[in-house]
Amino acid sequence: MLLIVFPPSSQWEMDFVISSHAKGENMDDVKFLRNLYDAFGRGDIPTVLGAMSSEIYWHEVESNPYMPSGTAWVGPDAILNNLFLKLGAEWNGFAVHPKSFHDAGNSVIVEGRYSGRYKATGKSMDTQVCHVWDIKDGKLIRFQQYVDTAKLQHVMGSS
Repeated sequence: MLLIVFPPSSQWEMDFVISSHAKGENMDDVKFLRNLYDAFGRGDIPTVLGAMSSEIYWHEVESNPYMPSGTAWVGPDAILNNLFLKLGAEWNGFAVHPKSFHDAGNSVIVEGRYSGRYKATGKSMDTQVCHVWDIKDGKLIRFQQYVDTAKLQHVMGSS
């Protein structure tokens, strides 16, 4: 189950993760993203949302049941309402397991796996995933997901 923590467990922690990156205080983009994946894993969604630009473009892979067209959600509120809250409500134990982080200039590529059990079907997944993040001025400005949509659709009963 995805635990969503409101308010953040520590205002200092959220301010540190975000402001340290924005100020460039000994924190590169890869470490910034590692910290955000750790925050997501703890259910600290406010920290993740706070790292996003107000105009972030969030693209799920085409044919993803949550956004089949691949059209971007724009802004943290759209991501929270159209994805994060659904993940928490519709999955047991949904988790992202990052395996490797690759610095690509103003982008960071994250390879990993998704796991969890979809409540409506009772089916579980362990699926390879790749995320591409663009960062500007210490904020996340774009996200692109790549995942095996056939597996995802099978688990969610939409195939």
